[in-house]
Amino acid sequence: MSTWRDDPNAIPPWNERPKCHCGFRTWLQVWTDLLPQGKKGCRFFKCPDIDDDFKACTFMQWIDTRPLGRVSLKEEQERRVRQQQIRLKGKEDELKRRRAELGQREAALKIQEEQFQAREAQFKREAEEQKNRYKEPAQSSTSDGRNKKGKFLRSTQ
Repeated sequence: MSTWRDDPNAIPPWNERPKCHCGFRTWLQVWTDLLPQGKKGCRFFKCPDIDDDFKACTFMQWIDTRPLGRVSLKEEQERRVRQQQIRLKGKEDELKRRRAELGQREAALKIQEEQFQAREAQFKREAEEQKNRYKEPAQSSTSDGRNKKGKFLRSTQ
């Protein structure tokens, strides 16, 4: 069974590509410059450089040791389409990962909100209980035979 490494026109599956220093799956590209000599047409992996911190990643890994044979226009177009599909797949995977991360953050925020509401309800109950405790002694002090100023009332018996 032939693999993508054996076939000069094959594109490796996304999950078999190395990760760059940024942690992203690399893109497959073909060297187009004349220098270094003998590398024009060779395939290599390169960082997609999709990080938002504007730092340039220099990751590069050669696949081929010698240039590919000439390919037809149709094969080149198919290769480019496959490359675009792979790039899209990478972006979809990143989007899926970010959505999952967002879902986890939302779940954590929901838990925090519920905890906050529970604490708020507990504080309200405690405040109400405290309020009721202060009301009860004030009402019972007038029933023990004292007036509001604390002096005993004379009974007429």
